[in-house]
Amino acid sequence: MTDIVATLVGEEDERRQRRGWLFSAIWLAFLVYPLDRIRQYRGPWEWTLVGVVSLAVFALVFVLGFREFRRRLHEEDRRPEQTRRAWVVLVLLTVLLVLVVPAAGDSVLTGSVYIAVFGIITLPGRAGVAVVAGVAAAVEILPRVVDGWTPDNSAAITVVAAAMAAWGVRTLVQRNAQLLEVRRRLADLAVVAERERLARDVHDILGHSLTVVTVKAELAGRLIELDPGRAAAEIADIEALTRQALADVRSTVGGFRHLRLDEEVLGARSALDAAAIELRRIGRVDDVPDHRRELFARVLREAVTNVVRHSGASTCTVDLGRDRISVEDDGVGPVGRADDTVPGVDHEPAGSGLSGLADLVRDAGGTLTIARGTRGGFRVTAEVTT
Repeated sequence: MTDIVATLVGEEDERRQRRGWLFSAIWLAFLVYPLDRIRQYRGPWEWTLVGVVSLAVFALVFVLGFREFRRRLHEEDRRPEQTRRAWVVLVLLTVLLVLVVPAAGDSVLTGSVYIAVFGIITLPGRAGVAVVAGVAAAVEILPRVVDGWTPDNSAAITVVAAAMAAWGVRTLVQRNAQLLEVRRRLADLAVVAERERLARDVHDILGHSLTVVTVKAELAGRLIELDPGRAAAEIADIEALTRQALADVRSTVGGFRHLRLDEEVLGARSALDAAAIELRRIGRVDDVPDHRRELFARVLREAVTNVVRHSGASTCTVDLGRDRISVEDDGVGPVGRADDTVPGVDHEPAGSGLSGLADLVRDAGGTLTIARGTRGGFRVTAEVTT
């Protein structure tokens, strides 16, 4: 599911990029005014052709340039080459408008709004403001100094208003891009968390099952001549354990695996018996609230696995209570443990074994304590009070 979410977020980003050019294309409708003036032009046909072609190229450059730079609106620090390309596009747009002047006259000033908008969107802050100021000054001054052009006292206001609207759109798109990036990162984190959970569950299943299988296989090997019937029973248990481990792996991958505390208690007894370790129980499964049983089952499974693998103990005591579970053995205890490892886990990395179990208990609002037991071995205690 988390992989699907991450894919959907990426596809949404791609759709936004593909639709981005529509925003700029809509506003090209205002170029109909200089186009209409060109249609009315009665001068040399060459200027009419130049005007039409230049206006068409102007529209194309604006749309393509806007599409290119819109994809980088979320980047706060623009690379120098991007800024240089923006200036090149602005110069090209200006030249194309100048070529339209002979046939379109003062109606060409309609295109100045596009230059202001493109500058404020694609250039860094101060440079964009400078372009807008320059365009606003041009639309006020040129009609007053060029013969035949009619001044428009609202032209500069129109340019500034359009630039401000474009700035608002730029800010909105930046925020949307940032939000989309956050969503993408959250989806990636969810994928990582799900993979860690799956790896931890598979480790728990195989670590416990293979440990018990190994112990029972060794026992069956010793009993095969002394007590063939008992050896056959142990081999049958090995077959059942391997089948159960396979089923657990399948259910874990499918996301449907749930541990039962009563079944784990029986499994602990079987594993400890095979390792010639006496199980002593304090408390009952019924003493544990339902919502804590699966967590305590995980603690019991991992702790007993480590007792069988590492302790060399003769007895193991499991103490069940309403808000705590404790597993203690009388084995060798912590000897020569490195600072970056967990007692009794033989230098396993964080995220597996007891280290991963500590994360599970912490996520449930509790604490996992691993310390020397009263009888010299290990004591693993999980307490949950929430």
